[in-house]
Formats: sequence, C-alpha cells, structure tokens
Amino acid sequence: MEINGIAHVMLTVSRFEECQPFYEKLLTFLGLTPVINADGMLYCVGGRTAVGIMRAADAHARERFVQERVGLHHLCLRAREREDVDRIHDFLKEIGAKIVHPPEDGPWAPGYYSVLFEDPDGIRLEVNHVPGKGLLAK
Repeated sequence: MEINGIAHVMLTVSRFEECQPFYEKLLTFLGLTPVINADGMLYCVGGRTAVGIMRAADAHARERFVQERVGLHHLCLRAREREDVDRIHDFLKEIGAKIVHPPEDGPWAPGYYSVLFEDPDGIRLEVNHVPGKGLLAK
C-alpha cells in the first residue's frame, strides 16, 4: 500500500477573526478554494489536499502557538517550482505576514528551498520546493 498524499490538515486558532482573513488570502493565493467559510471554520480545497482552520474553545482564547509543545511543530506545503517560493514570499510581504526567514536554501534535501512564516497565532508555516525526487533520488 502507498498513501496518496495528505487529505487535509485542520489547525485550531485562538484569534479566529485575525486568522480567518490571513488564511483565506494565503490559501486562495496558493490555489485552494474555500468550500466552508462559516461558524468559526474556514476549509479550503485544492492541490490534492485541504487546509482548514477552526476556532479554539473559549478556554484557550487568546493563547499563542508554542512550537515545542506536543502536537504540531509546523506545516509545510510543497511548491511546484523554486520560483513559487519567491512568489509566496513577495505575497507574504504584501499582506504583512511575520516572516521567520526569507527564501533560502536548506540542508534537508538536495535543492531544498523554502520560506518560513507565521500566522497571527504564531503557528509556523513553510512553503518549500525540492526538485525531482528529493531524498528518494537514487
């Protein structure tokens, strides 16, 4: 058996009113289409996956993401071309996103190139490009 990608990722956000427009702009820029956008949930589909956000429970309102806690470390979406990483970086600057690092080469795989940024809750997001088969190249 071999899986066919990731069906969806759901992120819980505490600042839904700030995160919803951020994710709607980001995900539509990346080619995903909003299919649910109501009642504390945004769910976008495209690129053989889906990404959604949901409002956190009131008990967690205004909390910020902590990368070292149990659970999500960061979410990385794969770009088709190296130039797409540069394009998303330009877009992130336009919308005022917090950029952790601009597009740069990395040691994770041959040709690894990525931009790392945060949503309004501090959840780390990355867009990368790895040419060919990356670590699976023979």
